[in-house]
Amino acid sequence: MSGRPPVAVTGGAGFIGSHVTTALVAAGHPVLVVDDLSTGRAANLAGVRDEVELLEADVADPGLSRQLRAFGATVVCHLAAAIDVRASVADPVTDAQRNVVGTVAVLQAAVDAGVGKVVFASSGGSVYGSATPPPVPETAPLAPESPYAASKAAAELWFATFRRLHGLRWTALALANVYGPRQDPAGEAGVISLFADRLLAGEPTTIYGDGSQTRDFVHAADVAAAFRVACGPVGDDRRINIGTGVETTVRELHTVLAGLCGAPDQPRTAPARAGELHRSALDAGLARQLLGWAPAIGLADGLAGTVDWIRSTTPARLAGAGQAAAAARGPLRP
Repeated sequence: MSGRPPVAVTGGAGFIGSHVTTALVAAGHPVLVVDDLSTGRAANLAGVRDEVELLEADVADPGLSRQLRAFGATVVCHLAAAIDVRASVADPVTDAQRNVVGTVAVLQAAVDAGVGKVVFASSGGSVYGSATPPPVPETAPLAPESPYAASKAAAELWFATFRRLHGLRWTALALANVYGPRQDPAGEAGVISLFADRLLAGEPTTIYGDGSQTRDFVHAADVAAAFRVACGPVGDDRRINIGTGVETTVRELHTVLAGLCGAPDQPRTAPARAGELHRSALDAGLARQLLGWAPAIGLADGLAGTVDWIRSTTPARLAGAGQAAAAARGPLRP
């Protein structure tokens, strides 16, 4: 039995969650993954599947507290969420049910199970809105411009309330735009995996807006390292930015990815989408101060590794998609 405290990871079979799970296992923590596998995939845990417990359940399941207590969890890393900004604009009620009510359910389950701390995946790329020019520090006012961002901001009020009521410690890691292996281009993907998947397939790509919009791209492995540290007795009861502080335009990103994929750098353009910011980058000075954290993977290396991963997994993903489509169609008829 490891001497490290047991940790539960909601959404632990998802893109970022699986990286967090892997980092915690590597550090010697027993890990319980809680995931309904609606967007997460058990295959994301292939490297650690024999070393973790996988509970296929929704975070709002009333039995979650019993499972947390049985596992002995002392910390919960809460990453389960609906992450599609456009879907949140189209259907804010469903977004709130999944992201606000789901978070409150996790907090209550944590309290009932005697968990000491929750580490939350917030969104530094959206909670600050566009009022403060980047790189944005944690002292900037919260100004969400989408229901998704509002759900992340609302979570902090719930954390503070549970801290006062029950003494539950918390840390909200406000993440920049996370990328890396395991980000499914066919799912609720980021721009890097979407571009790379289409460029490798020789399919057209689309830039929404004029391409001058910027993002702060941080690798999933670096994000996982921040979660691992935040599971300890540091950074309590506050939001901490996790990003690089560097702005990269979407147009620049497309050029780099086209080169890595050996594809023409000729994206289509379309109108900008509602709820998305024009500029975004985070000041991560507090993370260096409180967590001893700084990004270790540069964008050039990270993009190359991500493209290699997408290239290596494309046949398997296409085969899986074909099998799923066949199953949906049912048996062939003469």
